[in-house]
Amino acid sequence: MNEIIKIENLTKDFGQGRGIFDVNLSIKRGEVFGLVGINGSGKTTIMRHLMGFLHPDKGRSQIMDGDCWHHSAELKKYVGYIPGEISFPDVRTGVDFLKLQADYMGLRSMNDANELIESLNLDPTAKLKRMSKGMKQKTAIVNAFMCDSDILLLDEATTGLDPLMQKSFTEIIKKEKRKGKTIFMSSHMFDEMESTCDRVAFLKDGRIIHVVDMKTILGNEKSKEYKIEFNKESDYLAFLTKDFDITRQKDEYNQVTIRIPDTHSDRLFRVLSSMDVRFISHMPYTLEMCFKEVYNNANNTEVA
Repeated sequence: MNEIIKIENLTKDFGQGRGIFDVNLSIKRGEVFGLVGINGSGKTTIMRHLMGFLHPDKGRSQIMDGDCWHHSAELKKYVGYIPGEISFPDVRTGVDFLKLQADYMGLRSMNDANELIESLNLDPTAKLKRMSKGMKQKTAIVNAFMCDSDILLLDEATTGLDPLMQKSFTEIIKKEKRKGKTIFMSSHMFDEMESTCDRVAFLKDGRIIHVVDMKTILGNEKSKEYKIEFNKESDYLAFLTKDFDITRQKDEYNQVTIRIPDTHSDRLFRVLSSMDVRFISHMPYTLEMCFKEVYNNANNTEVA
C-alpha cells in the first residue's frame, strides 16, 4: 500500500466562502508532505477531517485505506497528532499528562519521551495550567512522537517555539523521516518545510492551488534572482530602462531585485560592466518565492 493518506474531493462548507472545497491529495508511505496557506485557508480543517473530528459534506479522507470518519478510533492507534490549538485534560503536571497518554496508548517505556524532553529542553514537572505557550507546545510534541507512530499529523507544530527549539524540532522530523515515517505537516515556516518536506501543497481559500516537488525548488537553475545596488542614481535609473524582469526595487537605496533566465546572465553582466555597482548578490530560489508567485498568479486569475 504505497498511498498511506488519500483525500478525495473533500468538502466542508461553513458558509460565506469559509471551509475546504474539492481537496484532492495523496501522500505516499515514508513521505514528508507539507501544507502551507495563510491563516483561515483551511489547513486545520483538513487535519481535523483526517483525525475523524469532522464529517465531510462531500468526498472522503482515508488513512491506510480506512475511512477517517467511520474508523477514526481504530486509526488513532497508528497516528501521532499535534492539534492547531492545544487543549489539555484536567491533570496537574506535564508528567501526569504524558503518563496518562502513555497508559492509554499501552506504552511500556518512557525512554523515547525522555529523549524528546531532553531535546526540547522541557520541564515536564511544571503545572500544565501555568505553562507558557511554548512549554505547552513542547509537551504536545513529546506526546505526538513518544509512541513511535507510523503516521504523524502535525498542525502548525512549531507555533510558540523560539528559533532554537524550532531547529530542534526540525531535527526530530528528519530523524523520523529516516525511520520511514509518513508525516503530513502544516506550517507557516517556509525554511522548516524546505529542509524536511518531499512535497508541499499550497492552499488558498480552501482549495489546493498547487503541489510542488521540493526537488524542483532546491535544484531550480532555470531562473535566478539578483539583488543589485548602485553607487550612482544615474546608473540605477539607466538600469531600470534595460527591460529586465524587476521583482522589487528600493529607489531610496538605488537598489533593485531582478529575475532572469539562467541563459541571460551574460547579458546582465555586460550591462553592469559600464555601471558603478556597489554590490550584487545572487538570491537562491526558495519555497517562499514559489508560494508568493503561485498565490499572486491565482489572485490575478480571479481578478481577470
